[in-house]
Amino acid sequence: MLQVMLQMALLITAGIAWQRFAPDHISATSHRRALTDLVFYILLPALVIDVLWQAPLDADTFSIQLTAITRLATAAGLMWLCLQVFNRFKPLSRAQQGALMLAATFPNATYLGLPVTSEVLGDWAQEMVLKFDLFACTPILLSVGMLMAQAYGKREEKSNPLRELLRVPPLWALVLACVLNLAQVAQPEMLGHALHTLAGGVIPLMLIALGMSIRWDSFQLALLPKLLPVCVIGLLLAPLAAMLVAEQLGLGGHTLTAITLLSAMPTMVFGVIICERYHLDGALYAAAVFSTTLISIFTLPLWFQFLSH
Repeated sequence: MLQVMLQMALLITAGIAWQRFAPDHISATSHRRALTDLVFYILLPALVIDVLWQAPLDADTFSIQLTAITRLATAAGLMWLCLQVFNRFKPLSRAQQGALMLAATFPNATYLGLPVTSEVLGDWAQEMVLKFDLFACTPILLSVGMLMAQAYGKREEKSNPLRELLRVPPLWALVLACVLNLAQVAQPEMLGHALHTLAGGVIPLMLIALGMSIRWDSFQLALLPKLLPVCVIGLLLAPLAAMLVAEQLGLGGHTLTAITLLSAMPTMVFGVIICERYHLDGALYAAAVFSTTLISIFTLPLWFQFLSH
């Protein structure tokens, strides 16, 4: 597992290098946006349709969804309690509190979880990732997460969660895949090959985009006291709660391993955009992404070793 994480780190490093040394005919931000748009609007929807069109939509799907919700709720609740303690001794600004709530609550289940679990467990784990993320994490991020950001932020214009959900192509792909699946429509061979070819580009491009998105210069030692709860909750306590709930719901074996690893992923990168939109502390959130991603290189192998026994 550690070797796999180091392989992932190489592709992330390639993204960092590309951000630094990319041709200057367009900005580094434009390079990153072009890459993420390609994945978000074309490749990831193709992967969703390819995998979930023929995947079983059974009781385990509901169990995975409930486990993911448990992970998010546990992290949000524990981080809220930590903020109450912080505010008794050294009050944090609303912008800082909102950034820390988002950072602790939402894991990087797709952009890092997909390549890690696929490499460690096999391509079948892609089904687990998509169910974990698209049936729970992404809808909750774009509804409850947006409302959370609005509550802590300063933006006067309030976004409509339903409208935000309708702007996510992978969710449209999820709906289409579920309809085709439940209607038992056979997947044409030529279309299946095309979808599989497009889906093959998701993992390497996601990792490169992750490296281009992380603001490695955002970390400061003075932020450690604020970031420590995010790391402990997101990488240890929330995954533990998710694992216990998954076991109670009857998930076991490799499925339990996949779901627990997804629950133990570091802070998702997309939250930086939400912080910018609602005037939360983007630098603090970026530091949380950096620190949790770095620490996860060591915590994820420990989780895998624990689950293997």
